[in-house]
Amino acid sequence: MLTAGIDVGSRTIKVVILKGYDDILGKQVVSTGINSTGRAERVLNGLLQQVNYSRDDLDYIIATGYGRINIAFADEKVTEISCHAAGAYAEFPGARTIIDIGGQDCKVIRLDKEGRVEDFLMNDKCAAGTGRFLEVMAENLEIPLTEIGEVSLQTRKAAAISSTCTVFAESEVVGLVARGVPRAEILRGLHKSIVKRLTGMVYRVGLEEEVVLTGGVCLNSGVRKILGAELDINIKVPQYPQLAGALGAAKLAWLNS
Repeated sequence: MLTAGIDVGSRTIKVVILKGYDDILGKQVVSTGINSTGRAERVLNGLLQQVNYSRDDLDYIIATGYGRINIAFADEKVTEISCHAAGAYAEFPGARTIIDIGGQDCKVIRLDKEGRVEDFLMNDKCAAGTGRFLEVMAENLEIPLTEIGEVSLQTRKAAAISSTCTVFAESEVVGLVARGVPRAEILRGLHKSIVKRLTGMVYRVGLEEEVVLTGGVCLNSGVRKILGAELDINIKVPQYPQLAGALGAAKLAWLNS
């Protein structure tokens, strides 16, 4: 059986094709762009072509994420909460808390022992504590986004960042740079401000181990390590953290077809 999961986020589109429940046949992450429907379909068709299959061979497609409503060719549309839960739980059956940090939202999901969603909390009203927040700060500090995590770990001292609002925090960063504060200290302060927001969400939902971290910001070693230290736990990270939602959608497609 061949199934596909398509996760249309605000910043990126993720596609996973499964052959059976556990065999990832193809996967890809691309920027969302202005035509998410067309881009998602092109990525799906391209992946199928690479593995010598066609759309007719697909048994079921589930779309999830911010832009799932636009994927008209999907057989079903499922919330990102359910899909991230399914993706993380499939790799870590002991998972009880999932923290997902996406491009423009973040969410905390609590699962029961069977992987069912018990409770969740989602911040989708502003970009604070998200990938876009870090993109803006990296641009202001003139450091590649892929390097800011390691740079933030070069110091134990964190600059005080009082605001989690992207606009106000940007102004604070400009002021800190003007005063000659080292960029490593600024970045550590920014990461600590993100972690503070996340831990507040975690404790409101209820912290239960194992904790799994998903989403693109999961690739940031600074956020990862500071969050683990703040929660005083060992955080699990999937093999493909950006693909958790798409993978979960593909697995649910397998179960639902």
